[in-house]
Amino acid sequence: MHEMMNNGRPKMAIVYPNSLAIMGLRQLLHNIMPIMEIKAFRSFDEFEASNPDSFFHYFVADSVIIEHRDYFFARAVKTIVLTAITEQTKQFSDFNCIYINTPEEELIRSFLVLEQYAHGGGKNLPPLKMPESLTKKLLTDREIEVLSLLVQGHINKEIASILHISLTTVITHRKNIVEKLGMKSVSALTIYAVTHGYVDINKIELLTTYILTS
Repeated sequence: MHEMMNNGRPKMAIVYPNSLAIMGLRQLLHNIMPIMEIKAFRSFDEFEASNPDSFFHYFVADSVIIEHRDYFFARAVKTIVLTAITEQTKQFSDFNCIYINTPEEELIRSFLVLEQYAHGGGKNLPPLKMPESLTKKLLTDREIEVLSLLVQGHINKEIASILHISLTTVITHRKNIVEKLGMKSVSALTIYAVTHGYVDINKIELLTTYILTS
């Protein structure tokens, strides 16, 4: 189990022949799952030589899956297929698939849905002992309630009404959330809330990029 950790972080692999695509996917995955250590490979041979079973998950190009189907079929629980053509997902019914030829907002949502439902909010993941710095609860229960309502699209006045607190208190909680998490954009806070199980992805209509203000 320790092989799946690097400096206390679970490891994931991207296997994709396009360098630009790798850069984009790597950054996206880092934003969604910052606790993960992400390694990228442009070919199956590079990937195979890097002790593949040490990786927690593989995000693999559909072309690589087709060429090495038996290998990845035996590791289907770890494998997520990255495909650009929706019709191709029928060929990969044994795998979880991500359709990558889509706007970034929808792509983020796809990754979040996979994280929240395929893994049951982390409950279905293999047991890994995370460092306390990665698992420590940063927000109070009230701040979590404010965060959940915020990423669902509620404005300050609505949050105050729902939680039966003053508008000033809501604003204070929002400032505390930003300071504790180091995140200002609602999109970043949405990713944080979903991946920590604080809100159901289906309750979020839009991943916005507005900047939090007081």
